[in-house]
Amino acid sequence: MPALGFSLFMIAIGAILAFAVTATVSGISISAVGVIFMIVGLIGLVMSLLFWTSFSPFTTTGHRHVVEEDMIDDPHIHRPLP
Repeated sequence: MPALGFSLFMIAIGAILAFAVTATVSGISISAVGVIFMIVGLIGLVMSLLFWTSFSPFTTTGHRHVVEEDMIDDPHIHRPLP
C-alpha cells in the first residue's frame, strides 16, 4: 500500500529533521518542520491503517452472508426438461 510507505517515510524524514539536523535557517525552525512532518505522517499512517482494515475480510465488525442450497434428488418432483 503506497500510502502506508509514504506515511512511514514522512515520519522518518520528520524525525531526522527534528532530532538530527543541527543546521539553522533564518526565518524557519527546522525542528518545527520535522515535528510537522511527523504529525502529518502519523495522521496518514492512522488513516491508511483504518482504510486498510475496513476492507479486510478478517474484521469482526463486517457482515458475512452465507447461502447454502441443497439439491433435492427426488423422483416424485417433476422438473421441466431443458
